[in-house]
Amino acid sequence: MTLTIFLGTLLGGMALGIPIAFALLLVAVALMLHLDLFDAQIIAQNLLNGADSFPLMAVPFFMLAGEIMNAGGLSKRIVNIAMALVGHKRGGLGYVAIIASCLLASLSGSAVADAAALAALLVPMMVRAGHSRSRSAGLIAAGGIIAPIIPPSIGFIVFGVASGVSISKLFMAGIVPGLLLGLALAIVWWFVSRTENVEMPPKRSRKEVLRALLDGSWAMGLPVIIIVGLKFGIFTPTEAAVVAAVYSLFVAVVIYRELKVSELYEVIISAARTTSVVMFLVAAAMVSSWLVNIADLPGQLAGLLEPFMDNPTTLLLVIMLLIVLVGMVMDMTPAILILTPVLMPAVTQAGIDPVYFGVLFIINTSIGLITPPVGTVLNVVCGVSKLKMEEIVRGVGPFLIAQLIVLFLLVLFPELVTVPMKFFAG
Repeated sequence: MTLTIFLGTLLGGMALGIPIAFALLLVAVALMLHLDLFDAQIIAQNLLNGADSFPLMAVPFFMLAGEIMNAGGLSKRIVNIAMALVGHKRGGLGYVAIIASCLLASLSGSAVADAAALAALLVPMMVRAGHSRSRSAGLIAAGGIIAPIIPPSIGFIVFGVASGVSISKLFMAGIVPGLLLGLALAIVWWFVSRTENVEMPPKRSRKEVLRALLDGSWAMGLPVIIIVGLKFGIFTPTEAAVVAAVYSLFVAVVIYRELKVSELYEVIISAARTTSVVMFLVAAAMVSSWLVNIADLPGQLAGLLEPFMDNPTTLLLVIMLLIVLVGMVMDMTPAILILTPVLMPAVTQAGIDPVYFGVLFIINTSIGLITPPVGTVLNVVCGVSKLKMEEIVRGVGPFLIAQLIVLFLLVLFPELVTVPMKFFAG
């Protein structure tokens, strides 16, 4: 009965068009009435406690860093490096999009920001070269979802807060899976681009390649600083976010001089708007999460998953299928906040490494960002590229399938995540 009330209230609120944060509060009220525990002070207290988290302070700073990078020329120089290295090859602009997606992922951690920036820069270039607009936009959308997987990742921060899993370990564990997703995109692009008659840009001279690398070296220094700092315990993920924001501001204003001090206000306001949405979602989810535990919903779900508990691989496949379905109708952050407290007890009981599960979970919810009808990244790239939804869905299809195959392989071969994680985490 409790599970029915939880799902019925949540899905009913979403069907009525209630914003997801308020739908979560509605779920909390419904559970409180069902359990005869209604008290407005409980809602207020858990709202405040949900937002009062030191690790969550990383979110506004990484958001700010991402905005500064896009406005201050760091993102543009990352694309220029990729253009200099592989832009002249057959299908080179597609490889530029993939490489730039991986590099930008190591800077901002925001799928929407990275995909929007790359779509604005590369889709017109790819169309002029002769590539299909829908296929080009689909590739960039699929590349954009690498951002929540390669550190720094806002998705890992939210999952770490919701589950109590080490955010630093999640960051380190996401490096190789993120690169594997990029490799899968490159393989698919190699196949699909062979059928297109495109105009290839001229090969850059060695001097031009060196100039692009030197010009982008300041932008490329940030992921090195973050990964080295986390690996050797120089700073926490929250402190890494502050370092990212300060470093990107220094490079954008002092080195590249593309961001004026007078423009900084708008950049901060834009980051604050995005941050406020995430933080309110987290706070509202903590209210429903508290009541989920009081109502023992994880125990009820564990009972439903009992037939699969003896086989962790089968259990993970079932959970991944559930998350794929949820990702089709729900954005990434609310999916993490709703499902994490419900699924983690079953995962722990089955003896699955919580960091390994966290990586699979974030990859899956990231893939949800490019699955219709809700896919946020899909909608953003669709708008930037001036495409109809059905056109971009056709374009992203092969790349979506490739990323699902990578997820399936990670479930079958946990060592692809756990071994690199141990190496990077030291």
